[in-house]
Amino acid sequence: MGRITTRRPIVRVRGPNSTSRPDTLVVEEPLEIRVGASPLAVTMRTPGHDVELAHGFLLTEGVINSGDDVASARYCDGVDDNGLNTYNVLDITLTEGIPPPQPGVERNFYTTSSCGVCGKASLDAVRLATVHSPAEDTTTVHVDVLATLPDRLRQSQKVFDSTGGLHAAALFDQYGQLLALREDIGRHNAVDKVVGWAIAQHRIPCRGSILMVSGRASFELAQKAAMAGIPILAAVSAPSSLAVDLADETGLTLVGFLRGQNMNLYTHTHRVVQG
Repeated sequence: MGRITTRRPIVRVRGPNSTSRPDTLVVEEPLEIRVGASPLAVTMRTPGHDVELAHGFLLTEGVINSGDDVASARYCDGVDDNGLNTYNVLDITLTEGIPPPQPGVERNFYTTSSCGVCGKASLDAVRLATVHSPAEDTTTVHVDVLATLPDRLRQSQKVFDSTGGLHAAALFDQYGQLLALREDIGRHNAVDKVVGWAIAQHRIPCRGSILMVSGRASFELAQKAAMAGIPILAAVSAPSSLAVDLADETGLTLVGFLRGQNMNLYTHTHRVVQG
């Protein structure tokens, strides 16, 4: 299985001084997701939790609604120059009776690690209707709990400590208990891995939960939260205008610039209890 980190020689410059030393880098490799042996998407990801990533991707893209919709997942093809399996091709078999992905779901077979939405055929293809809408979720969270989440997220990022090059997504309950955390070079992949964990744990829809992400809140992350039935999405950085629009439309509470006791509440603010 692919490594999460690798070592490379570098010259480290600190002012007038320089030294030669090895540096730890996060691994970035392509993962091709196939459904029924047909290519669906290629995403640049950090190896690890690939089955979770594929399950989360399929759910947040509207291909499946639960883990029961997947019959099997197996690595196939994909060999390197030495004839060894690269574990970079994952084939998903859907349960009998589950329709294959619609053409609009395809990401032109490629997405980048920086922006999963860039490969979408059109914006309309992203606006998927979720069967797990967070709109009716009555979950509330106190501002004091929200204030602790960025530090708890950062403290749990084990690979980030050695590379400084990974995004993180974590699922917390409304009391601030960490349920799952995943790291990846792509923020959308980290979210898919967390959603994939929830699928495996039969936690879809993710009622009573908070999705905390280490970067900005993009349109796609808001979409993924809504598709998984997550009622609250919190981000360390800014949301995009489309993320706010989608959150408002789907009943998702969106929190941005969450840094300690400071935060901006953008949509469905009734879920955040103050005082």
